[in-house]
Amino acid sequence: MNAFNFLAPKRQKKPRDNGITMVLDKGMGLHTAEDLMKICGEYVDLLKFGWGTIAIHNRQLIKEKIRMYQKYDVDPYPGGTLFEIAFRKEKLPEYFDEAEKLGFRTLEISDGSTTINPADKSKIIAEAKERGFKVISEVGKKDPAEDLKLSLKDRVNLIKMDLDAGADKVLVEARESGQNIGMFDKEGKVKVEEVNYLIKNIPVDKLIWEAPKKNQQIHFILQIGTDVNLGNITPEEITALETLRLGLRGDTIGKVGL
Repeated sequence: MNAFNFLAPKRQKKPRDNGITMVLDKGMGLHTAEDLMKICGEYVDLLKFGWGTIAIHNRQLIKEKIRMYQKYDVDPYPGGTLFEIAFRKEKLPEYFDEAEKLGFRTLEISDGSTTINPADKSKIIAEAKERGFKVISEVGKKDPAEDLKLSLKDRVNLIKMDLDAGADKVLVEARESGQNIGMFDKEGKVKVEEVNYLIKNIPVDKLIWEAPKKNQQIHFILQIGTDVNLGNITPEEITALETLRLGLRGDTIGKVGL
């Protein structure tokens, strides 16, 4: 039982399909990561090994981290950049095989740093699903100049293509910084009209909004609700985000429906 349990609202228990929190692991040690899971693992649903970090860490240690996260009902997966490198090197069969051997159950299929024909991306998503993986796709470019070339209509069409191909959720790109990309301006403020356009055209339960900054998290929680899906949360902000979701912080107290 938690301290002051009688004051904290209850949220849907895992496994959750909504209210997802995706956390970014940029290379935490096994014991540090497990300490984190002991105190707030119940608030984490997805754990992304950032970009290509796991390609430079000991293979056995990565397997141990994967098993540890899964023990806490957290679903770890490799970052989309690693997939894109495999695509560029024409090593996708080897990539899928290694992911399976390591124990991953979920993969991210993205094209934020490279160019993949949308039809080819759909085929890759379908192939990953056939191999038994859950798929999280990502829409958006990591280069702000390239991302600006995507109109809102383009984003909606690309998201729908990924979902039609079998993607379970789609990440809305915002990078680790949450600034000058995707749904955020140079200062990290939410582009409200653009967010509203996506919400109007895509079921919100299918979207995971990369939102590393507090003001962004507050916006989505107040606009969409406690069960909004949020990603690229830093490990040190897991508890802070959960208190925002539950109205246990001044920014959302009395404003969320729990």
